[in-house]
Amino acid sequence: MSTFRLPAWAKPSDIADLLRLSVPIAVSRMAMMLMGLTDAIVLGQFAPGELAFVLSAWLPIGVSLGFGIGILLGVQVLTSELLGTGQEAGSGRIFRRGLLWSVVLGAVLTLVLLPSAGPIFHWIFVTIAPQSQAAGEALAPEIVAAETAKVTRILAIGLTGHMIAQACSYYLEALRRPLLVTLVMYAGVIINLILNIILVAGAFGVEPMGAVGVAWATSVTRALMAVVMLALVFFLTPAFTASPPAPAGEARRQFDVGTGTAISNIAEWGGFNITFIIATWVSIAANAVYGYSVQVMGVCFMFYLGIATATSVRVAEAIGRGNQEEVRNAGRLGVVATIVMGVILGLLLVVLAYPISVLLVREDAIIGGVALAPAIAGLLWLAALATVFDGLQATASFALRAQGMVWLPSAIHLGSFFVVMIPVCYWLAITLERGAAGVLEGAFVGVFVAGVLQVLLLEWKAARPISERAANSALLPH
Repeated sequence: MSTFRLPAWAKPSDIADLLRLSVPIAVSRMAMMLMGLTDAIVLGQFAPGELAFVLSAWLPIGVSLGFGIGILLGVQVLTSELLGTGQEAGSGRIFRRGLLWSVVLGAVLTLVLLPSAGPIFHWIFVTIAPQSQAAGEALAPEIVAAETAKVTRILAIGLTGHMIAQACSYYLEALRRPLLVTLVMYAGVIINLILNIILVAGAFGVEPMGAVGVAWATSVTRALMAVVMLALVFFLTPAFTASPPAPAGEARRQFDVGTGTAISNIAEWGGFNITFIIATWVSIAANAVYGYSVQVMGVCFMFYLGIATATSVRVAEAIGRGNQEEVRNAGRLGVVATIVMGVILGLLLVVLAYPISVLLVREDAIIGGVALAPAIAGLLWLAALATVFDGLQATASFALRAQGMVWLPSAIHLGSFFVVMIPVCYWLAITLERGAAGVLEGAFVGVFVAGVLQVLLLEWKAARPISERAANSALLPH
């Protein structure tokens, strides 16, 4: 009689190690999503009809941030390398180079977006918007375009602060000071919430500003966080002390390290933000219902991001030891952990669908005859299902990059989100007139394709010998 044996990837010690690594990362990264979630909740209670202006504005803002955050990854990678060889005292040149890039990126992108926001959104909402859908809209397309452009310009003002704070975060984390980053980020969430209550809800006698108030709260908070982060870096790190001369090609390598991440960020962030545009083409109500559903998905994604990052670290460590079986088992454990987390989060979303929906938007909110809270609650089961595959694509792609495979995961992201998701969203929501449900169904198809393909690619890669490139990349943080 045979005895039951756990699969090789399910060792209790490995599970404990994954949890030890993933939980702090999830807690830290959750702050990023909570800032946007508090924006949406305050708007949902006081001006739910204006959520479309904020979500649509994140198309150019999100793509800009995704590109910048990817490029600045080199600060963390090269600093970690110096730390690993005991040369962190000379890492200031890495940070100063990244700081310069963050300022230039933020300034250039701001200067591009300030004059172009108006024409961009006039083209999106007036020139190419499906007229049959816009005809019955409560707000004229010109008003939607003008208000979205206004929000975009205010958010663009905060881009430089966001880039600077990101460069500081990468540097502090690479020097093993992640708690400082977490504390600043959660302080930012609290400050952002207070500013939202003042500017959006009209507390302390301030005239309510709606979506414009959300944009100002975000930009002011990012600027404050940048100042605090810079102060921490100045006083607690060697960032502004003299450094040894840089080896040949260091600047180019610092730039190149993050290009794959930048492309993936553009694909995922840009793709999802285009779906907000499609939802707005349907109606302001459809944008609100779909937008709040995606906010819930975003919160869930932070749990998956913790698992994905921890998985990449464990895969890289196994590669460093030259153990192919450990590489395969670390990847599979990450995938299974993602599925288990998805089941837990999915059950919570289904059971708590209506309480969650009335937390997001006030219970009596109606736009264009659509009661928002019940409509959101009715879609959360699909949002819950979609998050599982969104988590799988993240975990698998992180594990693949830990093995030195950068461009194929990026190509899968581009194909899944731009070639598959966006056309399917348009077809279901507008051609078949399925509204907000159609946009979310299209988003599900996109993340389903991405998740399945990334997992299949991970299994294929795990069956192959460890390459020299992968062994070298294992020395870098992922």
